[in-house]
Amino acid sequence: MTVIVLYPEERQIPDDGLEAGIFGPDVRIMRRQVKTLADLDPTDCAEVDGLMIMRYAVTPEDIQRFPRLRAIVRMGVGYDRIARPAAAARSILVCNVPDYGTTEVADHAMALALSLRRGVILYHERQRQDPPAPWGPVKGELIRRLGVQTFGIIGLGRIGTAVALRARAFGFRVVFYDPHLPNGAELALGIGRAATLEDLLRQTDTLSVHAPLTPETRGMLGAAELALLREGAVVVNTARGPIIDLDALLALLRDGHIAAAGLDVLPVEPPVEPIPELLRAYRACEPGLEGRLVVTPHAAWFTPESEHDTRVKSAETMRAALLTNRPQNVITPDMF
Repeated sequence: MTVIVLYPEERQIPDDGLEAGIFGPDVRIMRRQVKTLADLDPTDCAEVDGLMIMRYAVTPEDIQRFPRLRAIVRMGVGYDRIARPAAAARSILVCNVPDYGTTEVADHAMALALSLRRGVILYHERQRQDPPAPWGPVKGELIRRLGVQTFGIIGLGRIGTAVALRARAFGFRVVFYDPHLPNGAELALGIGRAATLEDLLRQTDTLSVHAPLTPETRGMLGAAELALLREGAVVVNTARGPIIDLDALLALLRDGHIAAAGLDVLPVEPPVEPIPELLRAYRACEPGLEGRLVVTPHAAWFTPESEHDTRVKSAETMRAALLTNRPQNVITPDMF
């Protein structure tokens, strides 16, 4: 029996040749370009067995529109915008693609941390001023030898582990916090482990966030938590925007407790009104923040190679979910 897989988003895939080769003759690909799932034709929804999602949210109401739906594959790592309880109530598999851009995101996180910690962006901005800043180093809390710093990591999954290895190679003392990992995970990597988030933050000079967005991690880093970081800390987030309170981060940047921050993610993407004050200050080149705040547009994952991997791995995941009895990358209820 032929099954139907729907790609509903604009610019989701440029063509379906790659996917067709993976699915084989038992899968028919349906491509649409709608603004939201609510805009789909009901007759299309009635035929769909598998739903591919990249950027869109999937609400309980959306799920009700697909009577034959058996699998949803998120073409990426995060699955926080998919109504998993509603899917579970219908025995619909929810899967993700956790391994498509591990090296890219890890490299991006390190690039943000190093370009801030070595003052690359700070010098760049100051030398573009009119008149340019004096020709010489800038002294302060931001630029310090890497080997005297503790690099703290929240979340030691695939990407967090890749970042830990990179940070250690650059000479940082590396410590992580992840309550979901079994004892001894740190021993295999030769890094330290903090028993609590507070313990991690108190010893951290450069912080990199690599946790999924869950009820537990939403708002995890607010004013009280960020204030625990060592004076002159650098904060990098390439995970999910709602993990960090942007107003608290901006306040600590302005008072100097946090020396710099690099963000690839924001709470709402793309940004819409009301624009967060931190983003307004960044775009306005607020005096005192130049070279200390960097924002990239949720692009840490991207290379042509990772984009190819995303297409291949998501198609393989959907095929396993619909055509075999060995689904992979399943988001189980205890991961909700």
